[in-house]
Amino acid sequence: MTRVFITGMGALTPIGNDVQTFWQNLLIGKSGATKLTLFETGDMPYNIACEVKNFDPQDYMDRKAARRVARSTQFAVAVAKQALADANFKLDASNWNNVGVLMATGGGGITEMEFATEDMVAKGWRSVGPFVVPSIMANAVSCVVSIETGARGPIMTSTAACASGHYSIIEGYHFLQRGEADVIIAGGAESAVSMLTMSAFGRMGPLSSRFDDPEHACRPFSVDRDGFVCGEGACALILETEEHARQRGAHIYAEVLGGRLTGDAYHITAPDPEGDGAARALAGALKNSNLQTTDIDLVFAHGTGTSLNDAGEAKALKRVFGEHIRDMKITSIKSMVGHALGAAGAQSAVAAVCSLREGIVPPTINYTPDPQIDIPIVGNVAQKVDAQTAIINAFGFGGQNVVAVLKKYEE
Repeated sequence: MTRVFITGMGALTPIGNDVQTFWQNLLIGKSGATKLTLFETGDMPYNIACEVKNFDPQDYMDRKAARRVARSTQFAVAVAKQALADANFKLDASNWNNVGVLMATGGGGITEMEFATEDMVAKGWRSVGPFVVPSIMANAVSCVVSIETGARGPIMTSTAACASGHYSIIEGYHFLQRGEADVIIAGGAESAVSMLTMSAFGRMGPLSSRFDDPEHACRPFSVDRDGFVCGEGACALILETEEHARQRGAHIYAEVLGGRLTGDAYHITAPDPEGDGAARALAGALKNSNLQTTDIDLVFAHGTGTSLNDAGEAKALKRVFGEHIRDMKITSIKSMVGHALGAAGAQSAVAAVCSLREGIVPPTINYTPDPQIDIPIVGNVAQKVDAQTAIINAFGFGGQNVVAVLKKYEE
């Protein structure tokens, strides 16, 4: 089988607008949660989020192009260009037909639809601009990256709710295995922090109610957890076949070993309380990667901070890994960056690559052990570890479960 390597990364997060800043702030346990600034909340109580700060899309694309696309698409372009630069890979006529883009998103331009609707109701149909459709369509996150970079290989957008972000990595792995491309730009982008989405999540019930203490609001796996904090951002990875990477002398970060997707067939928003679908995804990912449970060192958990999700994920992990779970390190970076929905898995993937390379696991901040969960969480302080393999979990609304497996690269 064709080996697939990660040769470049890009990041745009609430705690850093590049990979190095993101990673260093993860290690020190920096929270990106603040009072909302992206819109006026009025009397709405759901007024905290993990926002990307100090982002200028014109650092990555021209002003006219930036104005015609959603914030999530701007994010996607930014991290794709960061990742290509990090990989020292330039697209031109000699290679662009063999470079694909698989960016993911949960909501695409959902906020742009809200803004356009508000304008139409207030000002009439003539206020609707000609670029509303391309700004709201979910596949813009991949298509605009293709346009901005020149990539002309397979272009696809994954929309698997909160599991989208690293589903794109697994699908990119499959494209490379099938020989449909030499290089894939894979990742996730999301910007869904608006009055509509925050109100909807708030009324649904999964948001933390610690509105007066945003930095300590998200508490994955903690006994006093009460919900997640909405986040935004994007991350991208450059995936290459072994042959292509070696031919051009690429710097290799890690290897993608495989993954697995499953469905809960349970509920449109609630996870299966027994974690059955998640457990099947974990077991299937190990099988597809030709690994045993004892081969896994790290888990970058979905870990949203909701009562049901964390309990179900813990059950799935214990069912699959048994006693070996005591030898593993488990963490959730959502405690710091919030829940970026369709970008969440990609954020965890970048963090997992950094963790494997540097031998240290970022903490789950705000953590107080829950005796009902009883799994080895890396709580509050980063821990050193000699790790070879990591799994990344993401479980989305509708019962979509995705687990990806990465391995440390060594010459």
